[in-house]
Amino acid sequence: MQLSAFIEANMERILVEWDAFARSLPVAGAPLDQATLRDHARQMLEAIALDLQEEETAREALLKSRGKAPGEADPETPAAEHGTLRHTSGYTLLQLTAEFRALRATVLRLWLARERTLEDPDFLEVIRFNENIDQALAQSVITYSSRVNRTRDTFLAMLGHDLRTPLSAMTMAGELLARPDTPPEVLATLGAQVMRSAASMATMVSDLLEYARSQMGGAVPLVLQNADITQLCGWAIDDARAAHPECRFEWQPQGDLRCAHDSSRLQQVLANLLNNAAEFCDAGTPVRLVALGEADAVVLQVCNVGAVIPAESQQAIFDPLVQLAREARVGQRPSTSIGLGLFIAREITQAHGGTIDVESGADEGTVFSVRLPRREAPRPSGG
Repeated sequence: MQLSAFIEANMERILVEWDAFARSLPVAGAPLDQATLRDHARQMLEAIALDLQEEETAREALLKSRGKAPGEADPETPAAEHGTLRHTSGYTLLQLTAEFRALRATVLRLWLARERTLEDPDFLEVIRFNENIDQALAQSVITYSSRVNRTRDTFLAMLGHDLRTPLSAMTMAGELLARPDTPPEVLATLGAQVMRSAASMATMVSDLLEYARSQMGGAVPLVLQNADITQLCGWAIDDARAAHPECRFEWQPQGDLRCAHDSSRLQQVLANLLNNAAEFCDAGTPVRLVALGEADAVVLQVCNVGAVIPAESQQAIFDPLVQLAREARVGQRPSTSIGLGLFIAREITQAHGGTIDVESGADEGTVFSVRLPRREAPRPSGG
């Protein structure tokens, strides 16, 4: 049986093994469903089988082996779209290439198990199949790398924009403070403005440092204490109101809210979630913080009504430097988020031994849930 015919006849069997391998890759967040795992695998195999059935000249084979075949950089091929989706789903470039290595090995292993002898025509088909896999891999890597570069550039642009705003406010305040004719009653207002701008910049720098630490493999340092988080939640709400005076914040404590936590780190989680909710909520709708004391955990929920986060993107939003397109709504402020806030929130939550997830729908809105296990903090050693 020719390899092209074997691929077409055993498509489902090959895809099942593709699923099993893709599921084994350690991607952050909840497991992906079958449709997301396979995405364009069938179309890629069908394209390869069709190519194997066509005559190929020596020049065409040479161009393909050198990565210069027609359509190599086409962003609309199944392989190219696969690279884009894998980037959005949180796969690394190494994991993307591993998928193609597994696909190549799976097809050849299954085919050669049926074809016990490797005659010259079979050998040529193996070469052509490998060339097609390499071309598909190149197309996926090109679009994946393009997404990475574009996201990095967007990140730098957004960071510059976000830093420029508080810097401008501090510069203007400094100029007014330096004037001898500035009324004394204005000094307190200017001082408060400088403090808010400095706090905003400190948050950005803190997020950048956390991101850099995570990329170097470091763990989030925690100083755990056994305490009630009610007051901490209240402080987080007060800070959010000061940062977003146009938004209405509500908060509701329920039950026993004692757990082992690092107060400054947990407040950072709440600040990032509340700021994110305020940025994307519809005008006139509140942002709610609900704290629930359960038997074995404390659950913190930040809720808002706004643009729905697509189901296929609800894990990617926790990855750093991932941008999601959202439809603009009347009265909604433009987003300048660079995506580090949710990433940092996930890192801190996981360092506490907890979990963070999101549910989003047109009726119930968007709800981020942080679940912290109710455990005892280690007692300090020493005498």
